Amino acid sequence: MEHYRSTSGKPSGAVGYELGDDFIIVAFPGGCYKYTHGSCGQRHVQAMQRHALASRGLSTYIAKNDPRYASKW
Repeated sequence: MEHYRSTSGKPSGAVGYELGDDFIIVAFPGGCYKYTHGSCGQRHVQAMQRHALASRGLSTYIAKNDPRYASKW
């Protein structure tokens, strides 16, 4: 899992992420969430992957769009 640190200068709720061909796992202090093409659609997964790789806006995107997750632990 990659460490996530927002470059916007604002604190982020996300602390880590892992990317796959059709999923992203986002780690928050309270747990990990896996978002897949099947759970929330390719558009959301790709957008979250872009935000994660850019180190900007990942938590905000999730909060505003509320994509459905496949699993949580």
